[in-house]
Amino acid sequence: MTNFSSKIVLITGGASGIGKIMGREILQKGGKLVIWDINKLSLQQTLKEFEVIGEAYGYTLDITNTNWVREIAEQVELEIGAVDILINNAGMVFGDYFHENSSESIEKVMKVNAIAPMQLALIFLPGMIKRKQGHICNITSSAGLVSNPKLAVYAASKWAATGWSDSLRLEMKQLKTGVGITTVTPYYINTGMFDGVKSTIPILDQDKVAKKVIKAIERNRIYLSMPWSIRFVRFFQGLFPIWFYDWFVGKVIGVYKTMDEFKAR
Repeated sequence: MTNFSSKIVLITGGASGIGKIMGREILQKGGKLVIWDINKLSLQQTLKEFEVIGEAYGYTLDITNTNWVREIAEQVELEIGAVDILINNAGMVFGDYFHENSSESIEKVMKVNAIAPMQLALIFLPGMIKRKQGHICNITSSAGLVSNPKLAVYAASKWAATGWSDSLRLEMKQLKTGVGITTVTPYYINTGMFDGVKSTIPILDQDKVAKKVIKAIERNRIYLSMPWSIRFVRFFQGLFPIWFYDWFVGKVIGVYKTMDEFKAR
């Protein structure tokens, strides 16, 4: 079991959505919270809300700027202490057909969703390994398992993040480091990031998702898929011919049409 009490927990994108809700849960469990977010106003408002709950610190930065990230990471260690638990939660999406993306948008999505979590782990993991304890939770997506029109770049970033996260888990286990890795693959969540999405599969409630993630970290779970049926995606992809899988997922369930009315924030 992973205990949050007195642990220093860093959440990226922690000033809104499930990041903010997870932060509140952590404070209520006695943890010390460090929030990294690019939105200065949201961060200030969140820290003000959290004042009465527990010990929370905030830093405004762009996690795609690796030099900036290293500087702030050093600052966190000096001012607060070594990070015990890292939750890679920050994410972004552009809901366009692939050919409608710009080179800049492709690079930005890949950096935020895939490269930044790796860079953060590279910074904080050595300390965790040295102390022989720690936990990294990577919030990826069901899009890291399921292809979808108008999500080509987002899916690419989440496939990368999902593959890296579970490979990292195997490395930590093989090396007997004592560091746990949890990979979270949720369906669409009602945080506002995917406004306009239409789905026959219910959109996930952000409060429930956040609480399940915290519980998954506490229990050192390897994978957390939401809804539970997502865990069978790979099985069905291997079991059925691709034309049948496309027909069932695209036509019957309607997943391939979910982004048709998406409204970018």
